Amino acid sequence: MRAMNMKTVIAKTQLLPVLVVALALLLTASAYAAAPGITGTSFSLTAGAAYTTQPDGALIYTWGYGCTTLPPASAFVPAMPGATCPTMQLPGPTLIVNAGGSFTVTLTNSLPAAAGNTSILFPGFAVATSGGVGGLLTQEAAHGGTVTYTVTVPATAGGTHSYYSGTQGDLQVEMGLYGAIIVLPATTNTAACDTGVHASNVAAQGFWQETDFRLAHAAYDHAEACYDREYLFQFSEMDPIIHRNAEEQVATSAAACTAGGVGSPGCSLNVPTEPYHAVYFLINGRSMPDLMDTNYAPQYAHQPYNGNPHLHPGELVLLRIIGQGRMQHPFHEHGNHVRILGRDGNLLLSATDPNSLAGPALFTTTTTPGMAMDGIYYWTGRGLNWDAYGHNPASTAVGAELLCTPDGNGYNTGAPTAINYFEWCADHDKPLEANPFGDIAGGGPVSLPDPNIMALGAWYGGSAYLGPNATVRAVGSTGTIPPSGTVANSPTDEAGFAFMWHSHNEREITTNNIFPGGMMMMMMVDSREFVIDESN
Repeated sequence: MRAMNMKTVIAKTQLLPVLVVALALLLTASAYAAAPGITGTSFSLTAGAAYTTQPDGALIYTWGYGCTTLPPASAFVPAMPGATCPTMQLPGPTLIVNAGGSFTVTLTNSLPAAAGNTSILFPGFAVATSGGVGGLLTQEAAHGGTVTYTVTVPATAGGTHSYYSGTQGDLQVEMGLYGAIIVLPATTNTAACDTGVHASNVAAQGFWQETDFRLAHAAYDHAEACYDREYLFQFSEMDPIIHRNAEEQVATSAAACTAGGVGSPGCSLNVPTEPYHAVYFLINGRSMPDLMDTNYAPQYAHQPYNGNPHLHPGELVLLRIIGQGRMQHPFHEHGNHVRILGRDGNLLLSATDPNSLAGPALFTTTTTPGMAMDGIYYWTGRGLNWDAYGHNPASTAVGAELLCTPDGNGYNTGAPTAINYFEWCADHDKPLEANPFGDIAGGGPVSLPDPNIMALGAWYGGSAYLGPNATVRAVGSTGTIPPSGTVANSPTDEAGFAFMWHSHNEREITTNNIFPGGMMMMMMVDSREFVIDESN
């Protein structure tokens, strides 16, 4: 816990101005995330080719699954403006299904003729097939043909799963043929999920008129799997040499395929997939900073999903994580460990007490290729030894935000109308000392940086404290930096704590070896009065 607190303080007092200046140059508006996808019991997918974009301006020839026809608006959950499902996307459409039933996927092979057959594997599920042609691992769709998979989902299932091509996986998965499946529990003890901490969070969300964007109350049918917010992250990588070779061979084989058909001399691919040198590292098909734009942003016609987590203190955030490539990616979620609930849809329970979770608390969520995991992340500020909201005994602020009445766990949860809801009351009124680690007494409150050398705005409100009017709470209505009323002092403006979530393999936070890029995102902790709208 101490290591986490040191990082938190350093992030605000030393690193944040530098990060914010960089982000201000890259970003023009805030964007939010969730776990968007399509729901139903019958899905019509197609495998096709298109070009995806990278922040360095490169257009990468890519294969991916998409929707044969656009599903009805009611199929897109959670509801978001601009929701769409093109005929090819990276990653493929997230399929949201219910436990205790079955669903069908009819796959049409729209890949170039030279690519040959394609297919889908659904690891962990019982699958029956109809149509298609026999393949090594499953029934396959020939070029221009279809195959139908009927997938049975056990009543006890839940959590996050992957799907991907079962045909020449070294090439087809690399080219982008993969996606996610989210299984919603057949039954959920909603009463257990709306008591205690969850009841307080529900009350706070109701007062501040936040929409509930969860797909379910819990990730599994277990009271300990309840959550308040959720995000899906699919980690993968690309070697552009492989993609370029595939593109060139498709072009050179086109004439032979037209003249002689699939399988005729010259109508095939022989793309080497070794040696392997990935230079693009992706989260949900995008790299930093593109992944911080909105879901379904029109500038990413074939990359609809973003990665941009937000939360309020005390909220339990479900992270759905899948390794979709061929490499391990040690991803570090700054601010706290991630408590693993389950892997590959299997809830991890104690061998001696089925009511208790047994998953580890991970400093980094290492994504093994093909493996999915579900985990809970939260941030409260407990143990910082300074008041994250900038309260001080001489503050002239009035109202519930000045109060910190601890509940049985030491948090301020009795007044969900307060912007310092879920404040750790033991640190209430403590100034941020010049020695940020609190090992040496004295020093007084930290002097804020010169506003002339900082980037102020939606991502930084001009102080080291949480909330848009934090400078007023910390030092009063005069002498604030920036002057009160000039920047980020409206309840509609965001002024939270920014934590950089990133791969712990440093090369993976670059795009084609240029920093910043790759597997990196900013997680925002927002004070309670800032309404997190996942539909934007």
